[in-house]
Amino acid sequence: MKLKLIALLLFGHILSAYAASDDLPKSLQNNEPARVEFAFAAENATPTPDVKSAAEDALLARADEAEIEKELAAAEQLSAPESGLHKAFDDFVKLLPQLGFGSKQQDASVNALQQKNDLSAAVKKFAAMPRMRSSIVLIYDENGKQALHSKNADVVTPIASITKLMTAMVVLDAKLPLDEEISISSSDINRQKRSRSKTRAGMTMTRGELLKLALMASDNLSAAALARTYPGGTEAALERMNAKARELGMNSSHFMDPTGLNSGNVATANDLVKMVRAAQGYELIHKFSTSTSHTIERAGHRPMRFHNTNPLVRNASWDIGLSKTGYISEAGRCLVMEAKITEHPVIIVLLDSWGRNSRVGDANRVKKWMEKANYSTRDM
Repeated sequence: MKLKLIALLLFGHILSAYAASDDLPKSLQNNEPARVEFAFAAENATPTPDVKSAAEDALLARADEAEIEKELAAAEQLSAPESGLHKAFDDFVKLLPQLGFGSKQQDASVNALQQKNDLSAAVKKFAAMPRMRSSIVLIYDENGKQALHSKNADVVTPIASITKLMTAMVVLDAKLPLDEEISISSSDINRQKRSRSKTRAGMTMTRGELLKLALMASDNLSAAALARTYPGGTEAALERMNAKARELGMNSSHFMDPTGLNSGNVATANDLVKMVRAAQGYELIHKFSTSTSHTIERAGHRPMRFHNTNPLVRNASWDIGLSKTGYISEAGRCLVMEAKITEHPVIIVLLDSWGRNSRVGDANRVKKWMEKANYSTRDM
C-alpha cells in the first residue's frame, strides 16, 4: 500500500509538470503505456537557449573527459527542477514492476530489441535526438546499413577539407613511393584563399609525411603538393578524384581542387558516407587521420609540431577509426568520423556547423544520445 501511494504521488508530479507546459497530448492522457513512452521521448526534447548552446559546445569540445563530466555535473545544478522531474520519473519507472502494471508490455518490447540488436529501433524508442547545431547531419549505422538520424542529407554543399580524404585515396591508389622526398613549391600556395599553414615553400618532406599532415593537420600545402606530384600532375589527380567519386556512387559530388579551399568542391552527406566507407579500407588513412600529433625535424631549424584538427582523437572515451575536419566560409565548420559508440560502428557526418565548437559539440551529443539509448535498453 505504501509503495502504491508513493508511486501515485510521483506519477501525479510528472503529469502535473507536463500538463503545465502543454507537453502532454490529450491522446496520451488515458493511455498509460503511451504516457511512459512519451516521457522517455520528452526527456531530451527541451530546446537549449543559444547562449547556453555556445557554452555547452565549448565544454564538449574539450579533450579532458574528467573535466567535461565535472563541469556538466555543475551545469546540471542550474536545471534543478528539470533534473528533479527526471529523477522522479526514473524512480517511478523502477516501481512499475512491483505495482504490477505497465511492465509486461515494456519488458517484451525491450527483450525484442535486445534479441534483434536493432540499434535503429533502440535509439528511436529510448532517446529523443538532441538539438543539433549543424545544418546538415547524418548518423549512419554501419551494421544496419541505415541512417539513425538524417537532416538535409541530400543537400549539395561545399565540403571544404573533407576533400582531402579523396585526395589521399587517389594518391594511395597510385601506389607512389611514400618515402620519396617532395619539396613544397610556391605553386602549391592558393593565392585566392589566404589559409594558415606551418609549412612553407621550399620545405622538403617525404610523401608519407605530406599525406599525414594533409589528413591529420589538414595542411593545404601538403595536399596541393601531393596532387602536383601525382602522375600527370594536379589536373590528372582531379580527374581521378572525380572518376573515383562516380565509381563510389557519389553522384552529387564534384572536386575542383585537392585541398578543399575551392567552394566548388561539393557533395551531399549521403555521398560522404560512401566516401568514408571507402576510405576505411586504407590502413594509412585510418592511422594518419586519427594521429594526435606529428613533429617534423629539420636541420638548422626548431622542430615543427602539428596537431590533429579534431580534438576528439585525444579523448580516451572515443574509439575513432577515421576522422576529417574542414572549414571555409562557404562550407561552415564540417566533420566526418567513423567511430564505435557502445560497440556499434557508426559514421557521423556534420556539415555547415555555425559555431567554432559546434561540430565537436554535436559529435558528443550524438555519442551521449546513443549511450542513453543503449543504457535504457539494459536498465529497463
